[in-house]
Amino acid sequence: SFLGSVGYYRRFVEGFSSISIALTKLTQKTTKFQWFEACEKIFQELKTRLTTTLILILPESTQGFVIHPELD
Repeated sequence: SFLGSVGYYRRFVEGFSSISIALTKLTQKTTKFQWFEACEKIFQELKTRLTTTLILILPESTQGFVIHPELD
């Protein structure tokens, strides 16, 4: 499922839980699955946020590092 695949990244996307609540409800056993235009909008919004949100990555260890500490 889409939500299961992107669940790891939820902490990097502001408002992920509140945006995805309608899609999460669709996965409940007691809910009849009906894909409406609103569901499609939510799905597209999450895809956009996931592909435009900055994700932290490990630096390449083969290159040198420069540290710029903030001084108050």
